[in-house]
Amino acid sequence: MSGSETGFGPALARLEALAAVPGPHIAAIDGRCGSGKTAFAQRLAENIACTVIHTDDYYLPMERRVPDWRKIPCANMDLMRLRQEVLEPFLAGQIGTYLPYDCRNGTYRQARMVPAGGLLLVEGSYAHHPSLADLYDERILLTCDSQTQRRRLMDREGTRFAAFESTWIPLEERYIREFSIGTDCLVIDTSELV
Repeated sequence: MSGSETGFGPALARLEALAAVPGPHIAAIDGRCGSGKTAFAQRLAENIACTVIHTDDYYLPMERRVPDWRKIPCANMDLMRLRQEVLEPFLAGQIGTYLPYDCRNGTYRQARMVPAGGLLLVEGSYAHHPSLADLYDERILLTCDSQTQRRRLMDREGTRFAAFESTWIPLEERYIREFSIGTDCLVIDTSELV
């Protein structure tokens, strides 16, 4: 891996070791928005034979969300669909198929296939939710300080940053607190990493 290898070295070592053991194996990469989850998963996929699934593909359509979903951590996600369509078939040695949901457009995209066997990385917010915890061999949490998070999100989201500040960051922080996310897993602070 190029760039900040030292910060990600422990995670890379764990996942390389996991990938070397005949599988199936599933690892989950969760963390605060702006901490680098997607970029880290991409870098891992360039260096380790694995399949990456994004929790962003499992947002619930607005019409299926409970009225006060903005106050309930994970009420905007369809983690049972992720579990049933991808994770359980993968662990059973079967090919999985799913329709990624595009929350910005409010539509489902073309079906994707998840090959059987090997290492599967589940990347994204809420990946460490207790409803999925029993399926994982390894869990990694990325975090960063609030100033770094704010700067990264403003750069990345532009005019959409206000929604992160008012909705997504508070929801994720509540999720982290309520479910004790970050315990019993490898935690990497990416504040100083590029």
